[in-house]
Amino acid sequence: MKELKILAVVVFFTLVTYWGVEPYAHGQMHKHVESENFAYKDLPAIDKTGDATRGSELVMGAAACIGCHGIESQGMPAPMDAVTAAASYGVNPPDLSNIGALYDDKFLAALIKNPAHATKSEHVYSDTKPHPMTSFYGAGGDMDQEIADMVAYFKSIAPKEISNKQAFVDACGRCHAMRYDKWTQIGSVPKTKSNIKTGQDLELLAFKTQVGQYQNALADYMGKLPPDLSMTIRAKSHEFLETFIENPQSQLPGTAMPRVGLTKEGTAKVMAYMTEVGDPSKPARDSLGWKVILFFVIFTLLAYFWKKSVWRKLH
Repeated sequence: MKELKILAVVVFFTLVTYWGVEPYAHGQMHKHVESENFAYKDLPAIDKTGDATRGSELVMGAAACIGCHGIESQGMPAPMDAVTAAASYGVNPPDLSNIGALYDDKFLAALIKNPAHATKSEHVYSDTKPHPMTSFYGAGGDMDQEIADMVAYFKSIAPKEISNKQAFVDACGRCHAMRYDKWTQIGSVPKTKSNIKTGQDLELLAFKTQVGQYQNALADYMGKLPPDLSMTIRAKSHEFLETFIENPQSQLPGTAMPRVGLTKEGTAKVMAYMTEVGDPSKPARDSLGWKVILFFVIFTLLAYFWKKSVWRKLH
């Protein structure tokens, strides 16, 4: 019985340390930021019913979206390659095929109307350094209605399902690399074979040159090259990453990283992909946890009964 009391004391203090002391220490080292549940309360609600057909006409015409963006799902490729686009704008404008599925409606409307305000990056831009995305000033009618129409169009063409990797590529992949998945800011590293005569892979060398050109333009645009995110899922807590994606300024005031406007579901997909790349053994580790605990419980009981059996003979 004495041994069981000792075990109970050890278990108690272990649990107190794990669920009490460690989270408290972590909370003292890193400030706690309360999530707004991706409600984007600082942005106005869309009070108009959008017309997707009219929105399509605006996107293709007066709003001039396709002058910078591609819409691959609708058969419209980007007007220029990623490296040329980065040289022109600082970063490659995103394809618009999936934005209706990944981004919050209010954010999309605010982004069309005033990109710097929607992304909380007004401190980065000025009259001498304007935001690379031009604000929409209307096509001659009710501007709020026109913006609602465009949002409705993007929602109408958005796919019902998006993979975790695609969510990351659309939301983060134009600025951040994912080295452990061979993803660069301009796409996946190509699988090629070395040239027999030179011993070098000319296609791969050309690709790396393009990556370097893109990264140089991106670093100039952002102030420094955004970090590779391969191991970020292990370096930062879930709470930090979620609130940082929701509003970078809440965790790093003054950062050049813009608010991306993802929905809660979109953020979950991005973080799931980061986990797949940075912590691929997590599912196996999680599934093993209860087995280890069960082993210790059974071992403890067997050890206790074995001890009782041995000591019974000595008394």
